[in-house]
Amino acid sequence: MTTTENQARILNDLILINNDRVVGYQKAMEELKDEDSDLKLLFQEKVNQSNKFKAELTRKVIEIGHKVETGTTNVGKIYRVWMDVKAFFGGSERKVILDNCVDGEDAALVAYNDALTSEGLTPETRTLITRHHAALKISYDRIKALHNAER
Repeated sequence: MTTTENQARILNDLILINNDRVVGYQKAMEELKDEDSDLKLLFQEKVNQSNKFKAELTRKVIEIGHKVETGTTNVGKIYRVWMDVKAFFGGSERKVILDNCVDGEDAALVAYNDALTSEGLTPETRTLITRHHAALKISYDRIKALHNAER
């Protein structure tokens, strides 16, 4: 595999993870009660963040002359089915929804960690991924703190 093919694969994996994140937060917003407007605003912020990340990653894939992946990951699809089941049995409780969001943020961080440990990234691409990773870590910490406050 060439360096650009490897880089395109890594970037496309991150695009799919961000697609998972968008769909996951949209699903979470649907499950929230009207009185959870604070979480709806936060989750919309996360959707916007992932859309921005996807746009930046997409530009990089196009720059290196490769096809941009669309859709979501199989893991993300399985996760959303599990989230549906959990929501069905747990209701639309904030803690259940936040629990699912913590898991989703953790999965995104793992994907970005894997990308950052990969060989063959250009310095520019590594900087982009590092910036995204730092923002995701802040997001994870915020969602985790909200989750822990619900205990």
